[in-house]
Amino acid sequence: MTTVIEMTTVIECHPSVATKPAADLKVSTSTTVNGVDTEKLSATIAAIKADASLANFQFRLSNQWVGGGENHSRIDHFYGVGQEMQHKQPFFLVSDEPEVLLSEDRGPNAGEYVLHALASCLTGALVYHAAARGIAVKGIATRLEGDIDLRGFLGLSKDVRRGFETIRVVFDIDADCDEAGKKELIEMAQAYSPVFDMLSNGLPVSCRLNDGVKKTETA
Repeated sequence: MTTVIEMTTVIECHPSVATKPAADLKVSTSTTVNGVDTEKLSATIAAIKADASLANFQFRLSNQWVGGGENHSRIDHFYGVGQEMQHKQPFFLVSDEPEVLLSEDRGPNAGEYVLHALASCLTGALVYHAAARGIAVKGIATRLEGDIDLRGFLGLSKDVRRGFETIRVVFDIDADCDEAGKKELIEMAQAYSPVFDMLSNGLPVSCRLNDGVKKTETA
């Protein structure tokens, strides 16, 4: 049975429940659950417990302005498990603004990409932690809304935030558990989603002018 559950975030979220992280559970090693190889998941958890440095990752993106509100990004390599790694293929993202915001509408805008990142991360966190508990998830759909007052971006009011003022996420979940269990899955998604954490709690972001000296940075 499919259950629709709404999560509103400021990000706002429901009061947290006691949820054990996947690392504290005895992960099933007998099958693939929700498309996740639980044997490999168990081995990954064990390896990181033995060597915490394996958990350090750095994800990267390069971006080029095209014109107006349009810019393109490329993603092809990252750092993880102690080494430089590459995706199977480069990924290309196009961002733009709609015509009403004076551009050509050739791609989602940055705020819409933030909503996509949040939806993707919440879904992934839910699926992986459900797999670690042996809970079969048959389907997940989410709808997200983000409210923004452009007076902040336009510099018309110092009292208006530049970014989203609130984000609402509605989950539609089909899983082998009752409604209380599905709500707990959402709580786990909120508890362990990196993007939810970044949006909820903030993080340091530094910007600088390229000085022409190539710097090698690893996590």
